[in-house]
Amino acid sequence: MGNNIRKSLRNSLLIGIGSALLAILVSLGSEAFLKRVPQISLAFLLLLLIVFINIMFDVVGVAATAATEAPLHAKAARKVSGASQSLILIRHADRVANFCTDVVGDIAGILGGALGAMIIFRMVTGATSETALPNAVMAGVIAGLTVGGKAIGKKVAIDEADEIIFLVGKILAWWERVTGTHLFSNNRQNGEKVKRR
Repeated sequence: MGNNIRKSLRNSLLIGIGSALLAILVSLGSEAFLKRVPQISLAFLLLLLIVFINIMFDVVGVAATAATEAPLHAKAARKVSGASQSLILIRHADRVANFCTDVVGDIAGILGGALGAMIIFRMVTGATSETALPNAVMAGVIAGLTVGGKAIGKKVAIDEADEIIFLVGKILAWWERVTGTHLFSNNRQNGEKVKRR
């Protein structure tokens, strides 16, 4: 039990540090991008893209916890592309959900807020009006899009969990083929050993 707690604390610490560093890098990158892009419309598109990514990752995180292994076993036995990756995602649903909903969600939320503030600053630069109201409106728009999108996404994720996870599994399988990197090689080998026993 002590080892499990230490391992959990270590993983949480690594996730926290990694998330902080990733948020800083992404924020700096988006700020540099905005400085090079004069059109506010492109900045809005980037903001919408971040909100969309946030919602999509939330859908995957929820689907991982709601999906079942049974429909994927036959596909995995037939060596259907993406089936083994999908099974691993389900077996590690807690980690998948933590990464997708917490890590990516928090970073996207911070980044979206920062982008919104920068857009408002650019819009009112040189104006005499206060920025409090525009900032509040922008925060409301971002929150409304994100929360509303996640509410719809959660319903879809629960109803279509198996299909969503299988789609993600196929994307991961494609990534492994293209890059030659096996994201779950150790887990897959361990799974094969368990089956042989």
